[in-house]
Amino acid sequence: MMSMIFLLLFMIPLCFMKKYFMIIQFIYMLIFILIFMKFMLSNFFTIISYVYACDYISYFLLLLTIWIIILMMMASNKIVNSYSSEMFLFVVLMLLFSLFLTFSSMNVFIFYFFFEFSIIPTLFLILGWGYQPERIQAGMYMFMYTIMGALPMMVSLFYIHDYSYSLDFSLLELVDNYYIYFFTIFVFLIKFPMYFLHLWLPKAHVEAPISGSMILAGVMLKLGGYGLIRFMKIYLIIGLKFNLFLLVISLFGGFIISLICLRQEDMKSLIAYSSVSHMSLALAGLMSMNYYGFYGAFIMMISHGLCSSGMFCLANISYERTHSRMIFVNKGLLNLMPSMSLFWFLLCSSNMAAPPSLNLVAEILLVNSIVSFSWLLMISFSLISFFSGAYSLYLYTQTQHGGVSFVLFSFSLGNVREFLLLTLHWVPLNLTFLMMDLFI
Repeated sequence: MMSMIFLLLFMIPLCFMKKYFMIIQFIYMLIFILIFMKFMLSNFFTIISYVYACDYISYFLLLLTIWIIILMMMASNKIVNSYSSEMFLFVVLMLLFSLFLTFSSMNVFIFYFFFEFSIIPTLFLILGWGYQPERIQAGMYMFMYTIMGALPMMVSLFYIHDYSYSLDFSLLELVDNYYIYFFTIFVFLIKFPMYFLHLWLPKAHVEAPISGSMILAGVMLKLGGYGLIRFMKIYLIIGLKFNLFLLVISLFGGFIISLICLRQEDMKSLIAYSSVSHMSLALAGLMSMNYYGFYGAFIMMISHGLCSSGMFCLANISYERTHSRMIFVNKGLLNLMPSMSLFWFLLCSSNMAAPPSLNLVAEILLVNSIVSFSWLLMISFSLISFFSGAYSLYLYTQTQHGGVSFVLFSFSLGNVREFLLLTLHWVPLNLTFLMMDLFI
């Protein structure tokens, strides 16, 4: 792991050299291949160097992070020739560095430190390359929510250290203290984001540039799930008593958010709210504390990362043409960009968990786990699934069908870079479906 970390560190000077955009992207691809070749399905930490190591949870999330970073670079084509391209490359590298160390750390404090550090490059992305003046408010929302959750967690870390005499994930002991439980998971619930704590997400997504939206949807939301997976084992006793409340709130919230999606006029806002809805299912799966729920939530995290990121790319491709994110302006695109409409269809169908997407596997596992917890929860789950189909179809039909807007004059119907970008989102999302026997 240290070899990868040093490779990332020594890339810093490259960021400040002119015309190195493609070379850095190539190095990221190389890092992806190097990690992919370490293919592992190990239940315990391997490839240990210092306090960094990897098990299968870290492994898949690291792969997802680097994949999304490569696609982020590909999507940010407008920044390549701008005056701020060197700074952009540096911010992206810092983001990858912090996420890499968060996912591969064996020590709770180092995990916590880089978990919080990753918010800074994201904030710079939103403030530096966002589109509207409201980006400052959106950035502050995101920053304040995360900091608000971070302070209680630091207190809980001191308690855990006093209690277990260690901060190694593998040496933590069972904790039976309600306050410490809520202090620890509060920041993860904000990041995930749970209903009631989700208000920063739509704002941050809508104001972020395409690269910011992709990394937020693809990886940053997964930090919350990763933290819950790592910490849930020391809160088993309390979890059995308290998780029902979180599970019910999260499923009810997912249903409400699905209804909110149907009222959105902004494409990015709709996709951002759909992220909250999907993550509420994953949170419910984790809180049900059984094997199916864990695997369902984990696969949902991976599949949502690819699917949501791809949908943000599509929204951005339309935005670059029409200079508006409004669904009413982006109408009748089927007449103008038929090949792009195919990708709209493929990604919208993946978003509503149609086969053969990875989302389907996740929802099947989650429905097993949630219904085994309590059959009454079936009502919420079925409503979420139904409305998830409804808003995905709403987004597709509203943007692709209807008359073409009169404000449009002429534009490119899509280039090779854009089609490659969307293909690289869709192919892993649907081909991993064939490898499900490895996961489960």
